[in-house]
Amino acid sequence: MAGILYIISAPSGSGKSTLVNEVRRIIPNLEFSVSYTTRSPRGSERDGLEYHFVTREEFERMIANQDFLEYAEVFGNYYGTAKRFLHEAADRGNDLLLDIDVQGAAQMKAKVPDCVSILVLPPSRQILEKRLRNRSVSEGVVSDEVIERRLHGARKEIENFPKYDYILVNDRLEDSVDCLEAIILSERRRRAGQALSFEEKQSAELASECLQKSRTTARKLKDVLESFSLPTQA
Repeated sequence: MAGILYIISAPSGSGKSTLVNEVRRIIPNLEFSVSYTTRSPRGSERDGLEYHFVTREEFERMIANQDFLEYAEVFGNYYGTAKRFLHEAADRGNDLLLDIDVQGAAQMKAKVPDCVSILVLPPSRQILEKRLRNRSVSEGVVSDEVIERRLHGARKEIENFPKYDYILVNDRLEDSVDCLEAIILSERRRRAGQALSFEEKQSAELASECLQKSRTTARKLKDVLESFSLPTQA
């Protein structure tokens, strides 16, 4: 079944981009919306691949023209998803995957209530800090201030976990790819109402373990929340 809108969010440094790239390579009929942003490219990022990089003036013109499904300002830069991507995917009979922050996810949930929302989290604050530092070194810009700002931002994003359908704690890449693939394909099969093979039932079970209210998720989430000094679930 085509036409499902998936939204995926994650704190910076959680490995979301790697996960998305792997899943796009595996799953057919899944398009990816490249967001617009006013921030500068980082490292090897190229225009049109990771983001469409535009000036603040151009972005604000697009806002005035109502070109965005959603947009938000984060750390002084705009990020937004153009409406045309959803229409173009639908015309081709494909599903669409949006990589957006928690502000954008809330906007999309309001506009498209049956969308599938997925929050990718790091296993702990300590691991996230290590990933952010490693990335800063590879980009040639090491700033404790920037890292602390992103960790603070991560904490605020993680607080929004109850708003998501699925929680994926990205500890081991291979397992996380399997889980994200299972979520996407299981939602397709569920909405199509098709009978499941033995392998497809196993995939559905893996996806169900990532549901926000599952016991597996609750156990993993508890460790994440505690590491960020956030209240754990009752």
